[in-house]
Amino acid sequence: MNSIYTLWMPRKVLAAPSFEDVRAAAARIAGVVHRTPVLTSRTLDDRTAATVLLKAENLQRGGAFKLRGAYNKIASLPEEVRARGVVAFSSGNHAQAVAIAAARLGTSAVVAMPTDAAPAKLAAVRDYGAEVVFYDRERDDREAIGARIADERGLALIRPFDDPVVMAGQGTAALELIEDAGPLDVLLVPIGGGGLIAGCATAAKAMLPEIRVVGVEPVDGDDTKRSLAAGERVRIPLPATIADGLSPPTPGERTFAVNRERVDDVVLVRDEEIVDAMVFLFDRVKTVVEPSGAAPVAALLAGAIDVRGLRVGAVLSGGNVGWERFCRLVRAT
Repeated sequence: MNSIYTLWMPRKVLAAPSFEDVRAAAARIAGVVHRTPVLTSRTLDDRTAATVLLKAENLQRGGAFKLRGAYNKIASLPEEVRARGVVAFSSGNHAQAVAIAAARLGTSAVVAMPTDAAPAKLAAVRDYGAEVVFYDRERDDREAIGARIADERGLALIRPFDDPVVMAGQGTAALELIEDAGPLDVLLVPIGGGGLIAGCATAAKAMLPEIRVVGVEPVDGDDTKRSLAAGERVRIPLPATIADGLSPPTPGERTFAVNRERVDDVVLVRDEEIVDAMVFLFDRVKTVVEPSGAAPVAALLAGAIDVRGLRVGAVLSGGNVGWERFCRLVRAT
């Protein structure tokens, strides 16, 4: 009963995932979550004077890494809890992941989504069978809405990042990358609420103790960078960035506790640099990546981090960008 996997009720303890938890998650999600490929680009290597290995989570089921954590969490719930259904709050990728995982595990899902959620993500959530409840991103507290629905309907709340079981699931992306690509000197991971980098840092540091784990945030969404500098969680105004998956105004409580110990640095990128990276990945790597997922490549192309002569892993966290928005972003730059 000491495993983090039994802690399905929200906020009982501030637990951090261990490498053993990540390995257990890898076994649990096997056969359900894709083992996504590692992509390379000679042009990217030349531009950075490094060897860059791209973990293509944009090719994951649901179009993003989020299925790793969502499936691990829902599959870990006691059967009688899972049978009552689950609820989540998300701008899109976590919403899709919870909908897919719930359907796969034979239960129902309710998802609170902002009224301005990307139409492609909203349509996908509904197609996967989840019920959608809307909230106003600027006025409403989405976590409070999720907690209220969970309480009223007796559902398990599946948090998008601030949960050690979810973090452990996300960490399987780094586990697979290192197993498939070999040793790395640096691992670049985009930071939203911090769950992906918390899990990835947990796995990477256990497998390669000397590796540097570096987060990437938008210039206007630098809550984690500020928080790490301050030594405590800092809240910033709601970020205005094209990278909607990297826009929480403050790090998660649990994720920050992990990241302040396991993340070495955070670098920042501008929105126009993110678009440049999206175009580069489309043209040179022949893969479609959403703004949030392109942030690590943006950091490399913009020279935000010196990786000359190093082996660098980068997580392309998602590819959920419709063609209309993709074209609109490219035309705007």
